[in-house]
Formats: sequence, C-alpha cells, structure tokens
Amino acid sequence: MVQPALDTDRREELRRHIHEFHVRFGDIDVLGHVNNCRYLTYLEDARVSMFRLDPLRQGTAPLKGLVVARHEIDYKRPLLFGPEPVRVETWVTELRAASFALAYEIRDDEHLYVRASSVIVAYDLENTRSRRLSEDEVAFLSAYR
Repeated sequence: MVQPALDTDRREELRRHIHEFHVRFGDIDVLGHVNNCRYLTYLEDARVSMFRLDPLRQGTAPLKGLVVARHEIDYKRPLLFGPEPVRVETWVTELRAASFALAYEIRDDEHLYVRASSVIVAYDLENTRSRRLSEDEVAFLSAYR
C-alpha cells in the first residue's frame, strides 16, 4: 500500500518520540545549570517512555532485555531551572540484527541544549549474552526510523 507523501516537517514529527519533563531544582549544580550527570537520566527517562508506549495498546512490552553499550553527548548550551517544560526527542538512526542506535535532542521551543546518541544491544537475561532482535522488536523500532 502506498502512503500519501508527507511534507518533511510532518515526516520528522511522525518518527520522533517526544518525552516532556520539567527540570527539577535538585538537577542544578553549583554553577546554576543542569549537572552533566542528569542528562543521562533524562535520556533514560525518554527511552523508558518510548519503549513503554506499546503496552498501553497491546498489553505487552515491545522490547525486552536491553543494555546500553554506548552513550555520546554534545552539550550545546546550558540548561537552567525554570517553569517551562523541556523535551527529549528520540528516534532510531540505525537498526542491526542485535542492536540499534538512538539519537536524541534535548530542547524547548527556542533552544537546543543537547544532542546525544546511544547504542542499545538486545540482551538475553537468562543466558547473559547478546541476542538477535525479534521481528516484533524490529517492527516497533522501524516506526521511529
């Protein structure tokens, strides 16, 4: 089935998961901006939110047994405490047999604060080793490519 063409902005919107949050006072360091360690927590919260979308519709987790193999973060500008929400936009940039890569942007409507990426490996918890992604997992992740 051929889907109708979408403009670039709409395509981008469809393939990014959006996770909104508020910077907490406890996230701020002595310099008055978000401490660098907190950004990994923001990325984790966004991944958990993204990976738990399907249970609301299907009753089962779309992805099972994952470990983070790599994170990379580029800080673009300081993120400060304030009343307005900030968001993490997340999408899949690479999909392999046993792993996938995610890209993130932490931003608000005016500023980009962080660009980051992660490599996530499918993991067999029982046998303590990597495993191949299932067809269902690939289908779920493909929606964010």
